[in-house]
Amino acid sequence: MDSLPAYSVKELNEAIGSLLNRGFAPRFLLKATVSKCQFKKGHLWMSLTDGEATIDAVVWSSQVSRLSFQPQQEDGVLVIGKLNFWKAQARLTINVIDLKPSISTVLRKFEIVSKLLDQEGLLDEKRKKDLPRYPNSIAILTSVPSSALADMLRTAKERWPMTKLFIVPIPVQGEGAAKILAALQCLSSSSKELKLDALVLARGGGSREDLMIFDNEKICREIASCPIPVITGIGHEDDLTVADLVSDHRAATPTAAIVDLLPSREIALSDCFQKKQRISDYFLWFIKDQRNILRDKIDLLTSYSPDTLLRKHQNELIQKKHLLNALSPDHWLKKGFCIVRNKQGQLLTSVSAVKEDDLINIQFDDGNMDSKVKSIYYKE
Repeated sequence: MDSLPAYSVKELNEAIGSLLNRGFAPRFLLKATVSKCQFKKGHLWMSLTDGEATIDAVVWSSQVSRLSFQPQQEDGVLVIGKLNFWKAQARLTINVIDLKPSISTVLRKFEIVSKLLDQEGLLDEKRKKDLPRYPNSIAILTSVPSSALADMLRTAKERWPMTKLFIVPIPVQGEGAAKILAALQCLSSSSKELKLDALVLARGGGSREDLMIFDNEKICREIASCPIPVITGIGHEDDLTVADLVSDHRAATPTAAIVDLLPSREIALSDCFQKKQRISDYFLWFIKDQRNILRDKIDLLTSYSPDTLLRKHQNELIQKKHLLNALSPDHWLKKGFCIVRNKQGQLLTSVSAVKEDDLINIQFDDGNMDSKVKSIYYKE
């Protein structure tokens, strides 16, 4: 017994505290689930567990307002903290410096909110509005300043500098949901006055936990009810938030949102040249077609002119005259044919109409003569 070190309770607790201070990291990261959570005198007290062990944690009132996330019971959290050891009670507690939701908490909230809004039809593709083809003015809600905003402004200037941009600064993570909601409500109510054609809600890359603010139910409902099209460009291409689901168009990144919304002036210029060429070709074809129509009408009018009709009738008369001359008896008399008549002057067309000793008259081209039938010969 005499060889063992002897302590009073106070001395033992002080030794333990000294040992912890010397041998444990001043700050550490802890992954846990909140099993209990309550405020006492402005301080946030929690019990953290991993399912097998439990430890108490506290966020002092001076630090509570600085938290980017207010945990609830059963939330998974990532805690940045340090150990607090109260020597008087030999009580060990984690002093929370900062904490963030774990990915499990983020995904759970995403599932809860998205399912609720889907049941109300707010995720239906049919209710989504079409993007304007050539927007005159748009509002961009994002953090200011930020690399995402710089890229968006550069892209907008390159693609379609005629569009007027309204830049609205908002917090894009943490406990800034109220400010985002207020900005959305303000723009929705004044969209006609500002002549806004669309609204872009954007945030640069970050962890999925940082994007949890865009799973906020009130923000998502305001996006769904916005009278103008809302385009989201939040995080990276693989990130998906409830705000993306209720928006009218989801872009992979903030820059992609501007690309999807604004037309390309190079493409528009090319389209203008093509349309100009088509119009030119159309007018050339139209003029050529009208000329052909005029030629047809001129030909038609010419065919019905008095001179043309007169010449036509003259030609017809000449043709008829030639036909009459060709068929006239005089024409055949000149060719050596003759006309035979009886003494009564009747035309004889057969030998059976005469008898021997009948007097007949024979007409030639240059005269006629009387003759007496001496003999009659019939064809065999």
